[in-house]
Amino acid sequence: MKDNQIILTRKRFGVGIVGLQPGRSWATRSHVPALRALSNSYRIIGVANTSKASAEEAAAALGLHRAFSDVADLIASPDVDVVTVTVKVPHHLEIVKAAIEAGKHVYCEWPLGNGLAEAEEMAALARAKGILGVVGTQAPLAAEVEYLKQLIADGFVGEVLSTTLVGWGGQLQGSGFIPDKKIYGYLLDRTNGATLLTIPVGHTLAALRHVFGEVAEVSSVLAIRRAKALAVDTGETLPVTAPDQVLISGTFVTGVPVSIHYRGGAARNPEGLFWEINGTEGDIRVSGPSGHTQMVQLSLEGARGSEKTLRPLEVPVSFRSGWPEDVEAGNVARLYARMAHDLREGTHLAPNFEDAVALHRVIAAIERSAETRASIALA
Repeated sequence: MKDNQIILTRKRFGVGIVGLQPGRSWATRSHVPALRALSNSYRIIGVANTSKASAEEAAAALGLHRAFSDVADLIASPDVDVVTVTVKVPHHLEIVKAAIEAGKHVYCEWPLGNGLAEAEEMAALARAKGILGVVGTQAPLAAEVEYLKQLIADGFVGEVLSTTLVGWGGQLQGSGFIPDKKIYGYLLDRTNGATLLTIPVGHTLAALRHVFGEVAEVSSVLAIRRAKALAVDTGETLPVTAPDQVLISGTFVTGVPVSIHYRGGAARNPEGLFWEINGTEGDIRVSGPSGHTQMVQLSLEGARGSEKTLRPLEVPVSFRSGWPEDVEAGNVARLYARMAHDLREGTHLAPNFEDAVALHRVIAAIERSAETRASIALA
């Protein structure tokens, strides 16, 4: 082993977080506690926001050592090895490119880019510079999803015949209202790349691909049933160009058919997520209170052979032990741990930019399919 590899193996990676708002942001709820849980591998160097004052407020509230004056200042710091990008999707490209050019590794939240072309550009740059770029599609690393994959591989359902998933986008995706225009208004415009399809469905597709393999073909409907949304803070009614209904049918390369329907808004019942796997020998049902596959603890039920009703399938303790109990922080910690291993050992355990491009390609195919649907002439 070379001397520089020995140093890399032993070091704790310094992380600079771009986009950290105390109390409400995803980074506050998941990245900060995840990194603190992995203190043998990481140390948080500081934060950069849209202003120095905002960064100072975040640093003070979360007990961070440094507030950078801007993103460029953070990227230039010799103490920062990994730049974590948790800002709105339209800003990903500029920040990620700057970090890669400076020789920094990157953890970027999903979606990686505002569309496939941006994702391909960032992946190509990381590849050319020899930089590890990791994308925050943490749903496949959830204990329940990992256990589900093992159950299927072990033959619990026999040969998989099909899988069906119905979910909800949550209050911020296609609900007909947003609590704050300045913060969440960009979600209403599909050109910003942060829609029901790209975010909740994108994370779900990552989990599905982890369990069943690559997607072979898709057919889709993307509908806007709520063409206006109320901004609660201002009382304004705003136009909506992002779909609030996403319907996808297709097959995986294994031949397994898949059907997905995501609806805008929040579920009205305690189990808004319905994901079923039907096989020749049994069935498994996955459910969750939020209506989608991330940010909550999922429940598994199953039946096989002569069993007539579903029974709980408890996830073994080994799938959860050693991680933060909070689901959001726990799943993100799993991803960061894999990233640290990849940095030290040159492995490919964490979802990287190439994986993100593959997922963006599936979403691009879904969008193309929705645009080319054939009309039926009514007599």
